[in-house]
Amino acid sequence: MSTSTPPPLADVAASDGTLRRFLHGLPGVDPVGLEARAAALGTRSIKTTAKAYAIDLAISMIDLTTLEGADTPGKVRSLAAKALRPEPSDRATPATAAVCVYPDMAATARAALGDSGVKVASVATAFPAGRAALDVKLADVRSAVAAGADEIDMVIDRGAFLAGDYLKVYEEIRAVRAECDGQARLKVIFETGELSTYDNIRRASWLGMIAGADFIKTSTGKVGTNATPANTLLMLEAVRDFRAATGVQIGVKPAGGIRTTKDAIKYLVLVNETAGPDWLDNHWFRFGASSLLNDLLMQRQKLRTGRYSGPDYVTVD
Repeated sequence: MSTSTPPPLADVAASDGTLRRFLHGLPGVDPVGLEARAAALGTRSIKTTAKAYAIDLAISMIDLTTLEGADTPGKVRSLAAKALRPEPSDRATPATAAVCVYPDMAATARAALGDSGVKVASVATAFPAGRAALDVKLADVRSAVAAGADEIDMVIDRGAFLAGDYLKVYEEIRAVRAECDGQARLKVIFETGELSTYDNIRRASWLGMIAGADFIKTSTGKVGTNATPANTLLMLEAVRDFRAATGVQIGVKPAGGIRTTKDAIKYLVLVNETAGPDWLDNHWFRFGASSLLNDLLMQRQKLRTGRYSGPDYVTVD
C-alpha cells in the first residue's frame, strides 16, 4: 500500500498558514470521554483460547529494545538471539518483530539477525531529546540505514511543535523520510508525555502522517509519562480516520511502561475495537518494550503447562 500523501491532503503543507489552519481545525478532544472509553475497553476479558492467540500475537509485535549508554556488541547479539528464539525450548513461540538499537549498534544487530525476517530498528535524529542541527540528525539516519537498519525511529522537535512551528517539524520529517530512501520504514516519535494535551497529540499524529510517517509512536521511554491507553486510543483513532480520508494505512507503536501480559492484551483490544482487525499484525502495530516479553513468555508457559516456572525461566535483560 502506498505511503505517499494522496491528493486530498496534498496542499495542507503548502505553507505554514495552511498547515496551521488544518491542524487547529481538527476536532477538539474530550479528555473525559477519551479516558472513559480507554478504561472501559480495558475491562474486556477474553477466554483461554483467545488469550493464547493474543499472547503469541503480542510477542510477534514487540520491538525488543536496548537503548543504554552501556550497550555492547555482546548485549546486542544476546538480545538478537532472544528475539529470534524467545523460548528456546519451544520452537512454536513466535519471534519478535524487531530489535531496536542505537545507530552504532545497527550493524551488529544486522549481522546477528541476518535474513531471519526479524527487523533491525534504529533510533535516530539525536534520540531521545532531538536537540541537534538538522544535518546532524540526517547524518544519524544515514549511518543507521547504511548499517542495515530496516526501520528508523525518529523523534520530532518537540520544542518547535510546542512553539507552533509546525512547518519546521513537517519539513524535518520529510527530510528524514528522504534519507530512508525507500530502504527503511519511518516511525515518528512524538514524546506524548511532553506534548501536554490530547489536542496536541491529535495534531502531532496528523502532522506525522501527512509528512510521510509509516508509523506514529507515542514515546521514547525516557520520560516520566510514556504510552497510556488513552493516548494510544487517540492515535489509533487518528490512523483509522486518516485511512478513511486517504486510503493510506499507518501503523501505531506505543512505547514505554507496558510491562505485563494484562497490559498488552488491553492494548490489543484497543486496536481491534478502534482501528479494526486490519491493524492486528506486526506490520501495523508494535510494542516498544523489553520486560514485557518475559511476562508474556511466563504466561504462555502457564497456559501450556498449567504452572508457572521459577525466576530463572526467562533471561534477565
